[in-house]
Amino acid sequence: MIRNIVRTVIALVFGGIGFYIDLMFVRFKLLSSLGVTFTPAWNYILMSLLIILFGIIGFLIAPVCIRGFLALIRWSEGKLQKVPVFDLMGGALGVIIGLIIANLLNGAFISIPIVGPILAIILSLALGYLGLIIGARRKDDIFGFFARFARLRDKGDKGEKGEPARDGKNIALEQPKKNYKVLDTSVIIDGRIADIVQTGFIEGTLLIPGFVLEELRHIADSSDLLKRNRGRRGLDILNQMSKETLVNIEVYEQDFEDIVEVDSKLVRLGQVLGAPLLTNDYNLNKVAELQGVQVLNINELANAVKPVVLPGEEIYVQVVKEGKEQGQGVAYLDDGTMIVVDNGRRYIGQHITVLVTSVLQTAAGRMIFAKPKGAFEKKQVTLSSPEEVNMYG
Repeated sequence: MIRNIVRTVIALVFGGIGFYIDLMFVRFKLLSSLGVTFTPAWNYILMSLLIILFGIIGFLIAPVCIRGFLALIRWSEGKLQKVPVFDLMGGALGVIIGLIIANLLNGAFISIPIVGPILAIILSLALGYLGLIIGARRKDDIFGFFARFARLRDKGDKGEKGEPARDGKNIALEQPKKNYKVLDTSVIIDGRIADIVQTGFIEGTLLIPGFVLEELRHIADSSDLLKRNRGRRGLDILNQMSKETLVNIEVYEQDFEDIVEVDSKLVRLGQVLGAPLLTNDYNLNKVAELQGVQVLNINELANAVKPVVLPGEEIYVQVVKEGKEQGQGVAYLDDGTMIVVDNGRRYIGQHITVLVTSVLQTAAGRMIFAKPKGAFEKKQVTLSSPEEVNMYG
């Protein structure tokens, strides 16, 4: 029943095309220009023949049109199910803008005889398709622009309503926003983020981009044993964190197809969402800061929570190996902080008490310089007479 109705509608549409062709012949007097003249009666007969002829053609090819249309619908549905929502929204917005521009320009073509309407249709299709492509590919910039515009509007509204007063009488409470923190590959493989989550110091939602998961999968499938173990460790960390109830974890499926490098994609994502990046990658840290993206560096956090050691304090350590300079020994605190012990080479393998002389903070961490306490005591005893003091200067 429905197919018969659709088939009749297609036949009527083709009949309308025949009527339009006859109308073009009459309006622009094409047959008269060729020396062919018809009486009004013959004009009606010609119009009827064209309508009937095109109607029969439409009725005959209607089944093919219906099958093709249904196949196109199924193909489109299968493709659209795989397209992310942001791609669909960006493409739809681009099509709307393209058709609006085409409608503004169609007036210049519609008045052209014969080919004017055809050019208008071609222009609408071309600009609609162009808007679809641009909207889908530049969706991040489009939604980022709207997000920045919304933030500026919110700031303007707050400015009009007034900032919180110093006396506390005019305090406006804001609605809490979703607090995203974007994880990169290095911080997942590192594993310390799972321990930090368990402590409850991380709040909000941890966002794991799909391209980061894809990179982890490639690392886990690597032929290199070390890389494969690191990738599998990262996936295990994610599984462990997903079972925690202290923090929400979401996967961000949106990708940036115009960008190849994962670090650049992370920076773009931080800009779009206005979210900080959780990382321990030094280079990503610097690039993100240059582009105005906040970075939460796990290494900096680890350095910040290390116990503070001041010059003059005594520490009981074990000298484990030789230092770079002659006579130096190297020891470590429980948190991994390196202690360079001057003249400590002779104490390798022994537990001794050292006296801190200086503390150096570097980008790689904190380094402590010390000397064996016994050397100071011995020096104080040895330099007890004026002659010995003059001898050592």
